[in-house]
Amino acid sequence: MEFVNTLVNQLNGVVWGPPMLVLILGTGLFLMLRLKFMPLSKIGAGFKLMWQGRQKGDAESGEISPFQALMTCLAATVGTGNIAGVATAIFLGGPGALFWMWCTALVGMATKYCEVVLAVHYREKDERGEHVGGPMYAIKNGLGKKWLWLGTAFAIFGGFAGFGIGNMVQVNSMASALQASFNIPLWVTGVVTMVITGLVILGGIKRIGKVAASLVPFMCVAYIIASIVVLVVHADAIPGAFDLIFTHAFSPAAATGGFAGAAVMAAIRFGVARGIFSNEAGLGTAGIAQAAGTTNSPVRSGMIGMIGTFIDTIIICSMTGLAIICSGVWTSGASGAALSAAAFESAMPGVGGYILTIALVIFAYTTILGWSYYGERCWEYLVGTKAILPFRVLWVLAVPFGAIAQLDFAWLVADTLNGLMAIPNLLSLLLLSPIVVKLTKDHFAKN
Repeated sequence: MEFVNTLVNQLNGVVWGPPMLVLILGTGLFLMLRLKFMPLSKIGAGFKLMWQGRQKGDAESGEISPFQALMTCLAATVGTGNIAGVATAIFLGGPGALFWMWCTALVGMATKYCEVVLAVHYREKDERGEHVGGPMYAIKNGLGKKWLWLGTAFAIFGGFAGFGIGNMVQVNSMASALQASFNIPLWVTGVVTMVITGLVILGGIKRIGKVAASLVPFMCVAYIIASIVVLVVHADAIPGAFDLIFTHAFSPAAATGGFAGAAVMAAIRFGVARGIFSNEAGLGTAGIAQAAGTTNSPVRSGMIGMIGTFIDTIIICSMTGLAIICSGVWTSGASGAALSAAAFESAMPGVGGYILTIALVIFAYTTILGWSYYGERCWEYLVGTKAILPFRVLWVLAVPFGAIAQLDFAWLVADTLNGLMAIPNLLSLLLLSPIVVKLTKDHFAKN
């Protein structure tokens, strides 16, 4: 077993090593240049379309509204990465990691836009008459038979990664946080989460979309308000925090207090890796949910989809990062969710830690819902619609196991598979980029 563990550790180091980070950032930058910075210049238009997308259009086809599709994407991406992931990036890479997280998000908007445009453009209907899409369908219908293996590889990686990264790891974080803050036994969290997860996902994408559209905006706004309270309390430290972020993005962060110090390469590596882990730009998952949205325009769907990266990283991750840096706790030696909790506790003694625990629980729970849909679509692509019910049952049964298990190895395997998902997706984005550029030009020529 030790040999397997070492092997997976080495593979993980390669998968999430500098070449992968360069590939993800490089693809995003290439797509941003090809699109002539359209994702950045159209941020306002994207938010407007998102707001308008709360209703289904009469002449459009799909199962859920574009707003519900975006909220399903955000349900999957706004998770433990926004709280524990940001804190880990700062703990390992210093304040400069937040700058590289922002860079990842800005080029990631172009990646996410292209993922969604291709997913909607190449989507098809399954045996039940529901729309299905994502990188595997873009590869199959856009690149042809000789590339089918690439779509299959993506579906296999995604089908297995979800059980770890989108299910057991999330419920494990929930259970640990609730036990530490409220002394709730791990198994109780597991059983309760299993029941409420089953009630939602057995109803399919329509029920997931409705729950996500209700829960995600509330949890995002509530978390932003709580973070603003922390920033108001430490308002005098905000200018210094930005100075630290920009200085340490390009020069080493010296050891101070419990902080061990970090080289610039560490700031880049952990900022980029945690940014991708949080917003999933480059992994291809967003297109799977957006393909179920009602639309007759892939470009409009893409513009709504790219807003997910902006909300996830530029807004929510920034709030966590600034709270940690402004409160000064980043030099305390704490890491992960405990570091974020310390920042909230510093501004709201006695309640800050509890607020963060509740946020972590809701974020993690919605991730379980969003990823259940991604996993389901991957298995449907591989096996057909007969895989749907068994998958949903297995997904629900995995929840209590995740709450009580030691997940170090499962996390490592899932994280590795998650990274491997990016390779087929990024290749297809580069090969199909002329299609995206043409669709974009045609759309803006008419509108």
